[in-house]
Amino acid sequence: MTERTGRPAAPTGSDIPLPRHDDDPTRHGRTPADGQTTAPPDDTAPPDDTRPDDADADHHRAASAGERTGSRVGDPVARAAGPRSRPPPRAEIPRPLRVASEACARMLVIAAGLALLVFLVIQLRVVVVPVAIALLLSALLAPLVRWLHERRVPRGIATALVMVGGLAALGGLLTAVVSTLVDGTSQVVAEVTDNVGSLQELADTTPFRIDVGVLGDQVLQAVQDNQQTLTSGAVTTAATVGEILAGFALCLFALIFMLYDGRRIWAFVRLLAPRARRSRVDVAARRAFASLVGYVRATVLVAIVDAVGIGLGLWATGVPFVLPLAALVFLGAFVPIIGAVLTGAVAVLVALATEGPVTALIVLGVVLAVQQLESHVLQPVLMGRAVRLHPLAVALGVAVGVVLAGIAGALLAVPLLAVLTAAVRSLVASREVAPRAVDPLRPREANPPPALPG
Repeated sequence: MTERTGRPAAPTGSDIPLPRHDDDPTRHGRTPADGQTTAPPDDTAPPDDTRPDDADADHHRAASAGERTGSRVGDPVARAAGPRSRPPPRAEIPRPLRVASEACARMLVIAAGLALLVFLVIQLRVVVVPVAIALLLSALLAPLVRWLHERRVPRGIATALVMVGGLAALGGLLTAVVSTLVDGTSQVVAEVTDNVGSLQELADTTPFRIDVGVLGDQVLQAVQDNQQTLTSGAVTTAATVGEILAGFALCLFALIFMLYDGRRIWAFVRLLAPRARRSRVDVAARRAFASLVGYVRATVLVAIVDAVGIGLGLWATGVPFVLPLAALVFLGAFVPIIGAVLTGAVAVLVALATEGPVTALIVLGVVLAVQQLESHVLQPVLMGRAVRLHPLAVALGVAVGVVLAGIAGALLAVPLLAVLTAAVRSLVASREVAPRAVDPLRPREANPPPALPG
């Protein structure tokens, strides 16, 4: 079926009419799609039998159909030029809101990962805490093992000597503390009884009406009334003692292998890092352990000075339990801020209960003097640049550690912060050295080299 022009008719159901001969741009001298101008057709060409009115009507219908359908099929020039570019759609969400939502989503994922890690550590605390304490002890004893090994002592024998010496010193200290407590308990009870009168006189000078004798009787009555609770608590304490013994055995086992074979253990662990970043991670871990060595070494020296200073003050004032209180001060120095305050308060209370208020004030002055010496002289000099932590970070770390894991958390919070700080500084350093150039047992190696000028 053809029209009068001789062209084939459009297929049935199609909304796109076929172009007519008089739509050809070459017939009227128009510019085709390639930009070339063609000459008008010769007047001697045979006339088309299509009427002008029909051609114009068909052309108008084709253009209208193209506009309605959003296509450019009705225009041959536009069809040759290709599809028309559309303007980009408007963003439905404002850019600041989209950036904020993406940042919040990433923070939620990181927070979920950290929460899962903390949950696993708390659930496995019976394993994690002994291994962490073994790592602290290895940072303290590894320099001594290497010193013996450099003097041509085999590494296994050097490790055995250090372990035996450390256990002997710990056992001797515990024996002395326990024997002092057992021998001095009766003396302390007698001194407290004799000082009840002076304590009552001190209480009468305060605006609070406190009867020391009645207060003591109430304490004894509360102990008798809660005897069953205390007995059930003893069973729990026995289970806790069992966990402590198991943790001590695990800590001892892990410490032996860390001292003897620590290099090979780390060589295996660093394989978990990507190959492209393995050298960088190795250097960061070495610097982190150097920071840990500096922290532990400085903390032990500070604890020794605190214990000796407060112990001499207690001995000079005649306060009993000098050795147990000095040992308590030594252990409390490993918990920054809180440990020194609590152990000093215990020493002052013992002095108050046994020797009276004047002796307690003298002991308080000694405790404050020793703590000022520690915070303003010992820690800046001994720790130096190996451990650079802001006091606010230390306080928050100890608080979070106490909330999450109690005493163990307070003990491990600051060393963990020191290790993470040194590792992050090393990873973000502008330049770094080879892993072999970093000695993990020298605290001065905890910080990366300064950036080059320019």
